[in-house]
Amino acid sequence: MKSLLRILLPVACCGLLLGACAQRPTTLKFMSYNIRNGRGIDNVQDLGRVAEVINRTAPDIVALQEVDSVTGRMSGRFIPAELGEMTGMHARFCRAIDYDGGAYGIGLLSRSEPLAVRRIPLPGREEARVLLVAEFPDYVVCVTHLSLTREDQLASLPIIRTVTDTCRKPVLLAGDFNMKVARTVLDGLGGEFRPLSDTTQMTFPSDKPSIRIDYILGRGLPVSAVVTEPTVDHTTTASDHCPLWVTLTWE
Repeated sequence: MKSLLRILLPVACCGLLLGACAQRPTTLKFMSYNIRNGRGIDNVQDLGRVAEVINRTAPDIVALQEVDSVTGRMSGRFIPAELGEMTGMHARFCRAIDYDGGAYGIGLLSRSEPLAVRRIPLPGREEARVLLVAEFPDYVVCVTHLSLTREDQLASLPIIRTVTDTCRKPVLLAGDFNMKVARTVLDGLGGEFRPLSDTTQMTFPSDKPSIRIDYILGRGLPVSAVVTEPTVDHTTTASDHCPLWVTLTWE
């Protein structure tokens, strides 16, 4: 397997390694999935079900939320590495908080290794939150899981906007925003982002989806960019969230 996992360290952001994008068509299938650490809506802990969802979708990038790293409740298992092995993808973990002898946070699976990564702290009074920033040759990926507190959610969005303002490549932002109104998310990000996922489809809870709190957004995409397959999977209960994905093509 190609899995290569590294815990994120605060290294160069998109201000470095930012040459012009290669002039070749880019096609990317991008998934976002709050995996609830492999615990399904039926409360059965089965990471294999999460891997099966990812494998049958065959994305190039997966933005992960609610991921454990060597915690007691997971018997010291390194969950990102396990998912990387099961999907044949490179894995990154970004700590939000220390938890039960290990850490809890967000992650990233990718077919190719990022050029650079960065961890950005975000507000969260019930628990600390973070933004993962990963640079690839033709784009930058940002992953987040925002606070449950509205004030912290609204305070996080300008921070994300400021970070992505420095990126001279297309930016793909995904995660669990814990915000039901897409317009509030977009306005808080300053109007530069646009929705790529279908914001008419509900994403939570997975057995009877009734609210939309998970999004895939983009900024700086070329005018040639075409979004296809904006899908929310309502058929799986491997987590309490529905996985969602889009396919993007641009030149």
